[in-house]
Amino acid sequence: MSTIYTQADKNNRLTWIYITGFLIFIIFVGYVFAGAMRNSWILVGAVVFSTIMSFASYWWSDKIVLAMSGAKEVTHDNAKEIYHIVENLCITAGLPVPKIYVIQDSSPNAFATGRDAEHAVIALTTGIIEKLEKKELEGVIAHELSHIGNRDMLLSTVIVVLVGFVALMADWFRRWAWFGGDDDNGRNPIFMIVAIVLSILAPLAAMLIQLAISRKREFLADADGALLTRYPEGLASALEKISADPQPIRHANRATAHLYIANPFRGKNIAKLFMTHPPIADRVKALRDIDL
Repeated sequence: MSTIYTQADKNNRLTWIYITGFLIFIIFVGYVFAGAMRNSWILVGAVVFSTIMSFASYWWSDKIVLAMSGAKEVTHDNAKEIYHIVENLCITAGLPVPKIYVIQDSSPNAFATGRDAEHAVIALTTGIIEKLEKKELEGVIAHELSHIGNRDMLLSTVIVVLVGFVALMADWFRRWAWFGGDDDNGRNPIFMIVAIVLSILAPLAAMLIQLAISRKREFLADADGALLTRYPEGLASALEKISADPQPIRHANRATAHLYIANPFRGKNIAKLFMTHPPIADRVKALRDIDL
């Protein structure tokens, strides 16, 4: 039987295997595109532009997400119970107390954001505060604190940069290939065929890798959150209640969906392959199978 420690270690190893594979994949795509056009500046230009754009999103992404979600900051004076839960768990986890925001929405859900532990934010919907028991709410908050402690926000930013990098290379190559001039003698025909196929498939493959990493980080945060509370059943029960609630979050969108503890879109027509979160049933089973 797996323990909470072995499950966390396994998820961490798998995540870094995905990232290493992602980097190798990007280098391969860049090599093919540059070889097809016989111009290494394609790769250089994509890296520079992607870095500049991602830098701004890294520093201000939390403010953008909170504004998009309609979240409002609360303090110890107007949310004492929530503040005390967060504070006690932070003491146990050895983390600074993050800012706490509340979203006026009856759908139960939560997320964490921010570039590091010192600039972290936890956001809870009014629905999750009202509908969960204290032990369940502790499990949810411990999950979000685990994202902060594991620096998942930074990891998510890195992955977003890599996905954007691949998309930029693919887009630039297609434009260059079709509108870059008539000098076909300067192009390698074999590289061109491979590069055209990659320009279509590479962004899709990059997105699938991103989603796979996101799902692994959710499993890891579940395991670490259960370790923090020493009560896996609290989070398991919370996830069941969240998934059973039929109401979607009003302010959620595809750009922020991966941040929430559970997929904010309740529709069943989305292919499992493209979901930002593992199935709730799988997460609940993993929590109930672990041995503290």
